[in-house]
Amino acid sequence: MHLTRFRVNTARPGARRLLSSPQAMHAAVMSSFPQVLPTAEQAPRVLWRIDRNAAAEMLLFVVSPDRPDLTHLVEQAGWPAAAASGTPGWQTYAYTPFLERLEKGTDWNFRLTANPVHHARTHDGQPTKRTVHLTPRHQLQWLLARQDAAGFRVLAKPAGKQHTEHGDEHQLIVRDQRSLDFGKRGVPGRVTLTTVTYDGRLQVTDPDALRRVLTSGLGKAKAYGCGLMTLAPVG
Repeated sequence: MHLTRFRVNTARPGARRLLSSPQAMHAAVMSSFPQVLPTAEQAPRVLWRIDRNAAAEMLLFVVSPDRPDLTHLVEQAGWPAAAASGTPGWQTYAYTPFLERLEKGTDWNFRLTANPVHHARTHDGQPTKRTVHLTPRHQLQWLLARQDAAGFRVLAKPAGKQHTEHGDEHQLIVRDQRSLDFGKRGVPGRVTLTTVTYDGRLQVTDPDALRRVLTSGLGKAKAYGCGLMTLAPVG
């Protein structure tokens, strides 16, 4: 497995086009690999995420079974002149050694962009329909409901650091809610989805289950920049 980081040059028209369309970004990411990759739910797959750290600093992260070649992304949305001088424009790291070192009981900071949906019945007798959670409280509960099966638990805040009596019990914030509406190439109609980003601190409870999440994603809309969780050391 590999983890790749690519800095997007937001001043370029090609970058703005990719950032405005998850469908276009997905196609660009998948073009980095010469062969078709597995997409089974539990199989390692290509996951990607855009981190919007600031207006002029946007990073593309990719987790993949194979090492990508992002030359075409440098040409469209990077700094080709820097690449020509010897700087490749992206960094790829071996991910498997890190995954193998995950241990039960260890604490990590994490980030996840996800599509927090559930199935609900709007009228009696009608089939359930996929519906997005729109409030931070329900979006937080969406993640907490999946933590046990995903091999982690979100850490609780010390009582003295909880600002409200309810809804502030965990070391977790939900931010950057985005509503996306875009066409799907070759298919009539449009795709609509809502994404949010979770930043928080977790403890590993089942290393194997967490490894599956880190390589296969969490939740729906993985092709559109959702599902990729990354970890960072605490402290």
